[in-house]
Amino acid sequence: MIIPCKVSMNDNFSIDNENFEINLSDKKSFTYTFWKKIRKMDQFYNLAALDLLYISLFVFAADRLVLRELASDGWSRKIELYIPVLNLERWNTNRELLQKMIGFLSGDSWLIHFRQRELDDEEVHYRDKMIASKALNKDYDRVCMFSGGLDSFVGVIDILQSSDANTLFVSHYGGGKGTKEYQDILKARFIELYNLEERDFCQFYASVKNGIEDTTRTRSFMFFSHAIALASAMGKPVEMIVPENGLISLNIPITHSRLGTSSTRTTHPYYMQMLQELLGQLGLGISIRNPYQYLTKGEMLLQCKNQELLKAELHNTMSCSHPDQGRMRGATKSCHCGYCLPCVIRKAAIKRAGITDNSDYFDVLFTSGLTAKTNLNSYKLGLERFDAKYSFLSIQKSGPITYDIDKFTQLYIRGMQELTQYLEERG
Repeated sequence: MIIPCKVSMNDNFSIDNENFEINLSDKKSFTYTFWKKIRKMDQFYNLAALDLLYISLFVFAADRLVLRELASDGWSRKIELYIPVLNLERWNTNRELLQKMIGFLSGDSWLIHFRQRELDDEEVHYRDKMIASKALNKDYDRVCMFSGGLDSFVGVIDILQSSDANTLFVSHYGGGKGTKEYQDILKARFIELYNLEERDFCQFYASVKNGIEDTTRTRSFMFFSHAIALASAMGKPVEMIVPENGLISLNIPITHSRLGTSSTRTTHPYYMQMLQELLGQLGLGISIRNPYQYLTKGEMLLQCKNQELLKAELHNTMSCSHPDQGRMRGATKSCHCGYCLPCVIRKAAIKRAGITDNSDYFDVLFTSGLTAKTNLNSYKLGLERFDAKYSFLSIQKSGPITYDIDKFTQLYIRGMQELTQYLEERG
């Protein structure tokens, strides 16, 4: 697929043999809210970080618009993008790294061509407003990803319990309402309990109007890029916290029938290494850290620094990979399906932590239909075949890991034990 990309409606660029174009200013085809508010930051966004944000939006749009079933193997697509950037030389230097990183994340072959652009009128207006409001800024020390999931809930709790540093919490939600509902509930609780302000939370929305491909493995790249842009405006080196349990970040398929290729590599160590390298090459003083890289989800819950809040609000977190499907079945609100791998890891972790689970699940016992039963049998088969002796090889299945091999191996073993203890009760 050959796709020219545009930031502005005034961009007349075209290319021979193009399949279609992506224009972020065309409200009929794409909606995003990054420029909706004038955010009071220390300075305007670093231009390389702004480029990265737009690149992530273009990649996400292409990911939604190009069907995998049309690829020669039914999965890995060949996507060619022509992207305008503010710093052409720097992006041409880092093109191969970017293509490799996105390719690892999505499982596709990406070819990206860059061309020069300048700030458009909207960006200049935004920049001038930011400069004019500088006296009203709040001095932030770091950003933290806040998805509304259980892991990010624990991550925010631990930050607020253990540090006086000002943290900007960054969220993203897509076309469905499920994710935002949970983010809003938890945000209100954090503001109430920890004397925070509304401006300490940034929620962004992005949607491709005619998006037809549902796998969207690049959504997380876009999520991260929003936080990176905000961090670049803080005027100093900052830390970006990504709270995610280590087992899910390894992204190891339990069996060959498990749709491992459909699951996220968002925080896989190899992907995080490449993203950190790219930020360094772009001159962005942002360091990425996952405090839970070597913990299972159950261990995260056990070590959470506010157990009372965790237990009280656990049911207001969302871990499911498709939370809005409950609405499609006639439910009045979003809920966990109960049988996808993130749901199973969630339930296993809550059992490990000894917490009463009052979360809403569409299917608790894997009895709702063929998909649920197939998933359960797949998980059980995978656990039967699991051999701890070969865990040091298994952790390499989703991507190369070149450091802390023993730590990742032991993490994987403990994570599989957590799953086993839960699934053994399912008969």
